[in-house]
Amino acid sequence: MFEKSLNKIKKSIKRHFVPKLLEVIKKRYTINDFKRDAIAALTVAVVSIPLAMAFAIASGVDPAKGLYTAVVAGFFVSLLGGSRYQIGGPTGAFIIIILGVVAQHGYTGLLVTMILAGIILIVAGALRFGTYIKYIPYPVVTGFTAGIGLILISTQIKDLFGLEIKKVPSAFVDKWESYFMHLGTMSFSTVLVSILAFLTIIFLKKKYPRSPFYLLSVVLSTLVAVILGLNVDTIGSRFGDVPHFLPMPEMPTITLKSMMVLLPSAFTIAFLAGIESLLSAKVVDSMSGDNHNPNVELIAQGTANIATAFFGGLPATGAIARTATNYKANAYSPVAGILHAVFILLFMAVLAGVAGYIPLACLSVVMILIGWNMLSLDKVKKLLTAPKGDRNTLIVTLLLTVFVDLNTAISVGFVMASIIFMHRMSHQIAIENEDKLSKEKYGGENITESLAEKGVMALRVSGPLFFGGVDEVSLFLNQFKTAPKVLILRMGQVPLIDASGANLIVEFIKKLKKQGTKVIICNIKKQPRRILHHVLLQERINWKTLSVASDFQNALKMARRCLKQMND
Repeated sequence: MFEKSLNKIKKSIKRHFVPKLLEVIKKRYTINDFKRDAIAALTVAVVSIPLAMAFAIASGVDPAKGLYTAVVAGFFVSLLGGSRYQIGGPTGAFIIIILGVVAQHGYTGLLVTMILAGIILIVAGALRFGTYIKYIPYPVVTGFTAGIGLILISTQIKDLFGLEIKKVPSAFVDKWESYFMHLGTMSFSTVLVSILAFLTIIFLKKKYPRSPFYLLSVVLSTLVAVILGLNVDTIGSRFGDVPHFLPMPEMPTITLKSMMVLLPSAFTIAFLAGIESLLSAKVVDSMSGDNHNPNVELIAQGTANIATAFFGGLPATGAIARTATNYKANAYSPVAGILHAVFILLFMAVLAGVAGYIPLACLSVVMILIGWNMLSLDKVKKLLTAPKGDRNTLIVTLLLTVFVDLNTAISVGFVMASIIFMHRMSHQIAIENEDKLSKEKYGGENITESLAEKGVMALRVSGPLFFGGVDEVSLFLNQFKTAPKVLILRMGQVPLIDASGANLIVEFIKKLKKQGTKVIICNIKKQPRRILHHVLLQERINWKTLSVASDFQNALKMARRCLKQMND
């Protein structure tokens, strides 16, 4: 018995939880494939290095933590992930969460949050919840992503203009008030570097879209600042030297109290990591024709976040832009993602000293452009012209993200979208008396002229019969003053039914049976039949006591026989 259970578990693991790397290697992996992966990895590493440092600085921590994340998370996401081309690392989605957690609980609190988030992601993947994340409403995703982009832009103004502000307020409105109050402290040298970085990115992106424009803008800005001796804030002046190696892994102190306090933030990080990683995998699947395994991907993301916490990094997920770059650079397998992590580690070992000269202003330009992309103004514009419910969900989610917090925004947005969806679905439910329909002939007989006059009634129910619409159906069913001799309940257009809908139908059947009405159910589909059968058993009504017809013509034949038996 134990061996059979063990074999079933093994088969389930082999079927549902095999990393994409193993799938690729089992088929065949050649030296040419390795060369493809190595070239793609170098390309992605060049893109990832400035982004990793910029994301860390925007999150209020030193840039080394961004590099640690790119190395450790990038390695584990590719080693264990369910996507062939996924590149893991820090992203802009986490910045506002990181800022909040670090401000309230310190950096150690963030590490505990990452471990909890990692555990949540692993459990979600093991329970195969990855399949359901795709059902997160589009207006909610667009709303909180745009909100994050707006907040990300607002965090970069100080370094963009070199403003002399001792402590920037955390609240969105207060932050902008502080910026306007300190405009007189603007640094001309910093603005010059910012303009140079911005124009370089725009020019390269337009003329040479395949070039690593973020890295080249950082390199050019750094060279100009050093050669001209500009007095600007740099990574070195603000944070000190960038380490040459990864730190030794260390387990942060975790207490039950800290776990309970940090759990809401952990769920938010897990949610964002799951959404962004699976969205990234889906995007690259549409480009490559490959299929990712969402549950394996969640497990990999969870493992990567736990491992990164041990090395003192930041929350990580699949990065859409870097993943797309990896595929466009002709990567063959997840080996490219592993090598990308190795190349970043080599950069730290060889060129970490040079990173200290990088002006913070050029990294702010990079973050502002990323925030602008996150705004997705084209998507927002389309949703603002969408139906009222979608438009309101978008606006509420965006405003709550900016002015309250991300946890509240996601919760309220999701509830709003769900209620609006149920409201719309309830309007798809319809129940009609067949007598009021146009005359239809079945087998040469017109029901509205013959059987209807003899006491046969046919009701047609259509749409999903669930709790959101049972009130309207109940009002219709309760309006009958005189019970018919035979009632044909046509359910061929009912795709699904929940417990509320089934109970409504059962109560209606019980009421009719007391009045001596014979009930015939026809065209009922598999799911409604199963649920209705279950509720009938709970009410101790035998399903066999009901007449069930495969189609309406058979239901009419049953009705004739019932009338004959009643008359006899």
